[in-house]
Amino acid sequence: MSEIKTGMRLLALQKVFLRETDENHQLSIKELIEKLRLEIPDCTADAKAVKRYIHTLQEAGIDIIENVEKFGEKKYSHQARLFESYQLRLLVDPILSARFITEEEKKNIIQNVKKLTSEHIAKTLPDPIVYHQSINQEYQLIKLHIDQIHEALSESKMITFQYGDWGIEKEFKLRHNGKLYQIKPHALIWESDFYYLIGDDVKYSDEKNPRNYRYVTITEDKFTQKRTNLSTYVQNSFHMFGGQDEWITLKFKLNQSILNGVIDKFGIDVDLRKVDDEYFLLKAKAKLSQGLKGWILAWGSQVEILSPQKLIDEIKDEFQKMRTLYK
Repeated sequence: MSEIKTGMRLLALQKVFLRETDENHQLSIKELIEKLRLEIPDCTADAKAVKRYIHTLQEAGIDIIENVEKFGEKKYSHQARLFESYQLRLLVDPILSARFITEEEKKNIIQNVKKLTSEHIAKTLPDPIVYHQSINQEYQLIKLHIDQIHEALSESKMITFQYGDWGIEKEFKLRHNGKLYQIKPHALIWESDFYYLIGDDVKYSDEKNPRNYRYVTITEDKFTQKRTNLSTYVQNSFHMFGGQDEWITLKFKLNQSILNGVIDKFGIDVDLRKVDDEYFLLKAKAKLSQGLKGWILAWGSQVEILSPQKLIDEIKDEFQKMRTLYK
């Protein structure tokens, strides 16, 4: 019978370590005794027994770290995880973006994913409005920013960012001498191979619509998070349309805003070629869709479609319809 009790206590103690400790949260022997008694109400384990259980778990391969605090107090934690926190977010993102999964099923799956880490880290896992799977060439930097931004979102911390521009040679230069701008973050959206931070500019807090930002750092300044319905904003800003993939060639006027827009849309690895001092070419594989045509039409006379002919014909047809509408 004592062996059964010991086994139950070991399993309960392991559960406490997995659920309530991580690299930022640790427990003393006294706290472990209290937690163990919550798991097993009739548990009579004392400090000596709990230390013996910890040693047994360590011998069994459970990574429990002992840390000597101020005044010599010892605290313990389990920090090794199957997944890093940013990896859990990468699991959460595609689940939330899948349209064929019901909202209830998404909640169930995410709750199970949260069991793969401590309850403290689980609270920081995002619940964004729209996410799409993506690959980004600046992965090492991006994953760090993702982690930091979600921490800022969960703790309602201000975020500072810098504006910048892409050059024709794909070098990135800060705008306004690297001036820092501060915002109140609302959500982090994953769309078309990019993460977009949605928030309110502190300087223009009276504006009705949030804005999109990248290249951010987190501050220690806090603010009161207001419940905001971002569904309409996200739908209008990030809504995508399906279509057939084909190679397209577009000729753009060479100016800074167009370069920024093209690289934001197609990524830093897109094929860009300078024609002369006035124009550059874009060659990319894209879906021939309403979304693409709308994006092209938004550039007006600053872009010319060179191929495919099908897309040229569809844009011409759209122009004709517009002429008829405003005739």
